[in-house]
Amino acid sequence: MALDRATVERIAALARIEIAEEEADALAAELGAILGWVETLNEVDTADVAPMTSVGGHSLPWRADEVNDGGYPDRILFNAPDAAGAFFAVPKVVE
Repeated sequence: MALDRATVERIAALARIEIAEEEADALAAELGAILGWVETLNEVDTADVAPMTSVGGHSLPWRADEVNDGGYPDRILFNAPDAAGAFFAVPKVVE
């Protein structure tokens, strides 16, 4: 599929992308090549190919909603710049 300069400028405007004037012709050629490649995918016969994924028939496992502190403050505070006991130490911002 061949795209002209006006179509590329329209696509750029819709996508809110600023392109330079000298880039428009090169982008038209690139987008045309991409659309041509996608058109060749339509020629592939997929009639006997079963879908690999489905949006229906699946459920996510649920876990119990339990409140806990994690039980490992030393691992949590390992990269903290400053700690006071099992807590993050932060500079005072309100006097």
